[in-house]
Amino acid sequence: MDSVHRPHKAQLLPMISRFLLVLIALLAIVGGLAFIKYTQIQKEMAGASRPRPAPVVSVTHVTSETWQPSLKAVGTVQAVQGTLVNNQVPGQVQEILFESGAMVTKGQILIRLDDEVDRADLDGLLAAERLAGIKLKRNRSLLKDRAVAQGDVDEITAALDQARAQVKAKRATIEKKAIRAPFSGQLGIRQVNLGQYLPAGSSIVSLQALDPTFVDYSLPERHLAVLTKGQEVQARVAAYPDRVFSGRIEAISPAIDQGTRNVQVRARFTNQDLALRPGMFARVTTLLPTRGETLTLPREAITFSTYGDSVYLVREVEGKPQVQRRQIRTGDARGGRVAVLEGLADGDTVVLAGQVKLTNGQEIRIKEEAPSTGSHQGPTPSASTP
Repeated sequence: MDSVHRPHKAQLLPMISRFLLVLIALLAIVGGLAFIKYTQIQKEMAGASRPRPAPVVSVTHVTSETWQPSLKAVGTVQAVQGTLVNNQVPGQVQEILFESGAMVTKGQILIRLDDEVDRADLDGLLAAERLAGIKLKRNRSLLKDRAVAQGDVDEITAALDQARAQVKAKRATIEKKAIRAPFSGQLGIRQVNLGQYLPAGSSIVSLQALDPTFVDYSLPERHLAVLTKGQEVQARVAAYPDRVFSGRIEAISPAIDQGTRNVQVRARFTNQDLALRPGMFARVTTLLPTRGETLTLPREAITFSTYGDSVYLVREVEGKPQVQRRQIRTGDARGGRVAVLEGLADGDTVVLAGQVKLTNGQEIRIKEEAPSTGSHQGPTPSASTP
C-alpha cells in the first residue's frame, strides 16, 4: 500500500507549485493595474485642484428699437372678378376668336355658334312684322270710315306687338350665339373645339380679372378691435419669396365664424405685373400702429427651453468679467432678433455664443463684441398682439 500512495503524493507537489505561481502572477497583474489607476486618479485630482482657464465667448448688447406690431396669418389670393365663361343657348361652334391665356376686354367676342337657321327664322319674323304693320295702317284708315270694327283694329294691333316681340326674342337668341367676355381680364385654357356641339351651360374658358386682386384671410376674434378698413397689409407668396406685396384692408366680415371664432378679412392689392394669381397661398401680415421702443437681442444669444428663456448676463466682478444666468421674458421675433419684455435693460451685455460651456458665476474671456443692429428692421414682421 505504501508503494501505491507514494507516487500519488509526488504528483501533487508540481500541481501545487504551478497553482501558486499562477496566483502570484495574477496578484502581480492586479497590483500593477491598481497602481496605474491610483496614479491616474492622483493626476486627475491634481489637475482638478488647478483653476480651469476662463472660456472664450463672444458677446452682444441689448439694443432699443422701434418695432411696428403686426398680426400674422395665412390666406388665399382671389381674383376681383373670376368666372368660367359658358353659353346660354345650345349650338355648334362655328368660330373661335381667342387664344388660350390672352388678355381680353369687356364685350369682346370669344366664340360664335352657328346661327344660320336663326337668321332665316328672323327674316320670316320680320316679314310677318311688316305685314302686321301694313294691316294695322289699313284698318285704322277704314276705322275712320267705320268700315271695320274697333275689335278688328285691336286684334291687328296685338298681332303686330306679338310679331315685334318674336323678332326681338329671335335677335336676342342670335346675339347670345356670339359668346362675349363679361369683363376685362386674362383667359385660361380653351375647353372647346371648332365644330363641337355645346349644350346650354357648357364650359368654354375661364376668365380672371387680375388687377387689382384680393387676398382673403382670417384672424382670431380678439383682434377685431384693432382692425380697420384701409389698414396696411403685407403679403408674401412662395413664387416670389423675396418680394413683399403691399395692400390695404378692403372689407371686414360683420360676423364671427362660430366654428373657428375667427373674423374674415379681405385685403386689396394692386397687381399690375400680374404676379399674384388666384388660388395662391399667401402669408399675410397686418400692420398695427407703431408702438414705443422695444429691447431686442439676437436670437442666438437666448437659450429657449420649456422652463423659460434665459441669457448669460456679463458683469464685472473685481475687474474681471463673469457671467450670471438671467431668466427673461421674450416677445416677437423679427429678422433674426427677438424682443425682450422683461429681465434686461438697454445696453446690458450678454453672451452671444459659447453658452453651452458656461456655468453661473464663471469667469470668462471676451473674444469680440458682435456688431449691434439697433436700427434693424426685418423683412418679414412676425405675428404680435397690440
